[in-house]
Order: sequence, then C-alpha cells, then structure tokens
Amino acid sequence: MPLTNTATHYGGVTKTFHWLTALLIITLIPLGIYANGLPYDTSEELARKALLFSLHKTLGVTVFFVALARIAWALSQPKPALLHPDRKLESLAAETVHWLLYGSLLLVPLSGWIHHAATSGFAPIWWPFGQNLPMVPKSDSLAATTAGLHIVFERVLAASILLHVAGALKHHVIDRDSTLRRMLPGYPDVGAVKGVHRVALPVVAAGIIWGGALVTGSALGVYDQHGKTVQAAALEAVQSDWAVQEGTLSISVKQLGSDVTGSFSDWTAAISFDESVTEGPAGSVEVTISIGSLTLGSVTSQALGPDFFNAETFPTATYTADLIRTGNGYMADGTLTIKDMAVPVSFPFTLDIADGTARMQAETALDRRDFAIGEAQKDEASLGFSVSVNITLTASEAP
Repeated sequence: MPLTNTATHYGGVTKTFHWLTALLIITLIPLGIYANGLPYDTSEELARKALLFSLHKTLGVTVFFVALARIAWALSQPKPALLHPDRKLESLAAETVHWLLYGSLLLVPLSGWIHHAATSGFAPIWWPFGQNLPMVPKSDSLAATTAGLHIVFERVLAASILLHVAGALKHHVIDRDSTLRRMLPGYPDVGAVKGVHRVALPVVAAGIIWGGALVTGSALGVYDQHGKTVQAAALEAVQSDWAVQEGTLSISVKQLGSDVTGSFSDWTAAISFDESVTEGPAGSVEVTISIGSLTLGSVTSQALGPDFFNAETFPTATYTADLIRTGNGYMADGTLTIKDMAVPVSFPFTLDIADGTARMQAETALDRRDFAIGEAQKDEASLGFSVSVNITLTASEAP
C-alpha cells in the first residue's frame, strides 16, 4: 500500500491520520463528560477530577496539532474520486460533513485551549510550554464565551461524527461498495471512477450550519458566565474621612501546584487618618467585603460554596483595625471576621499622601484553616493552606 494518495485510493499516511484522529476523539468526548460530572469536595476527589481534566486538555491540544498536520497533508494530496458522482445530493451531504469534521477538529480544541488560557486554576495541560496563549488575557467574560463556544463546536463535531459513521455504514452494508474499504488497510478494487469533488457549495453549507449552531447557543445562553452560585450581597455606602476612589482586593492560592488568583469586586472602607501623627495610633479603618462578589478563575463556584466561604450563609466579611505610624512606616493592627470567625490580623502597609490624595498598598498572608475554609481539602498539595492577600487603594480626603 503506497503512503501517498492516488486518484482512486487513500494512502497510508492519510489512513493513519484518519484512525489516529478517530481514536483521540472517541477518547476525548466521553472523558470530558465523565470528568465534568465528578465531585470535587475532598482532596482526593479534586485530585481525581483534575487528573482526568488534565488528560482531557492534553489530548485536546494533541488533537489540534494532529488536525493541523492532517489538513496540511490533505491539501498536498490528490483526493480520490467520488464513487457515486451521479448521486449529487448524497455527495453534497458527504462533502459538507467532511468540512464540518475538519473545521470542528480545529475549533473544538482551540476554543477549549483559549478558555483554559483565559482563566486560572484547576487542571493544567501536561506539557513544558506553559499554560497561557499569546494575546489571550485572563478574562472571566472571555473564558465564559469560549467555554460556550467549546460546547457548541463539540456538539457540531459529535453530530458530524454520527453522520459520518452512518454514511460509511450505509455504503458498506446497503450499497456494498468500497467507500469504507478505501479507508481500511489494503488496496480494494474500485474500478474506473472519475467523480470530481465540489468545494464551494459544501463549504458554504458547513458555514451555514456553524452559524446556526452559534445562534442557537446564544439563544440558550451558553456564552454567559455561569460560575457564580450565589447572589453577591449589596453593600451600603459608608461615611469616611477618606473616600476610596479606586482599589483592588485580590487573593491568590496554590491549587495543584498552580497559582489561582481572583478578587472581590465589591467592598467598602470607612477610613479615619491623621497624617500629622509621627508615631503611634493615627487612625482606624473598617472594611466590609461582599463575599459573593469574588471571582476566582475556574474555581469561583467552589470557592463560594459551603465548604469554603459559604457565601450564601455568610454574605459579608469584615476587617476592623487601628492604623499605626511606626518608625519604619505604617501598620494595620486589627481583627478579620470571616464566617463569624474573628482572627487577629496585622500587616504593614505603604502610604503616600500628596495634595489630599492617599495611595496605599499592602501584602499579607492568611491561613485558610483559621477560618474553616476548605476543611475537606486537607492536603496542601491539592489546595495550599496559605492565601496571599494584596490590597491597593487610592483615597481622597473628604472636604
């Protein structure tokens, strides 16, 4: 059997690409469905779920590059003639399905890969080239959109595979021709065939099907963000001697060896501060945080759940502290309350005040176990005990 295609037969390279792709796809789809349904409440369950998702993602990236190589090879080869060129409608349907397959083999893994790069946390791809993609930012909205696209393209791929298999079986069992045998080992006799493949109309038909699938996905809301499981508590405005103009309150934790970073989008701070104090107590701060406003990459839903922040039962957290001027800078000395557990927390911060505007920055670390967060995750290799907290804000002095 020759390696290259001829005018009537597929070569060994084309057949190898075909069956390798088939093997990868029939492994990937059920693996993804199974992994998605697994629980992840304990360290053992999380490790098992992450293992299977890492396998799914790694095989998905493999499929993408195999598909690229397969398409490049197909473009360099003659395509064996149609066995039944007189069956125009059947030939159009077969060609359309082939284009849907080729396109989906690129779109499904690519959309999943972009989703992986746009979010953080959970299951890494097993390879040495990093987890990010050029020009793909960390973005919850992009992650939600590409997750939806991945679902839509996967459905198109699954439907195309079923149609492709049904067509092959129809030719083999009912027509008893060599359509399927041409893709099996060997060199079957197909006679003199001269059917010419059409390109433009099948490509247009495939594009229409993809467009319809995308519109259907939009109507079903598959591109929306679905990570939040609770409604964020609305916070009331507070009176403050220093009004916060902008700021970030972010956290970072290691999960399965990778940093997962997120932030709370809604929090208030009532600040009093006397910049004339040179040493000792100089003011106070009371911070209220809407726990439900947290986004934490791919594990947002888990973080807000009962075993972690339990945002539905404990919608807010508070930090009250004295602000102290020291010989080396500034210190916040107070109490952080999460899930009704009050823990003393002190940390240094930098402060720059000029023309009535204050810029503050601080970093500290907390132990999640002090607040009964993630009690079922007892293995630090699955979820780190230390949580890094980064705070920046700009505040203006009230008149």
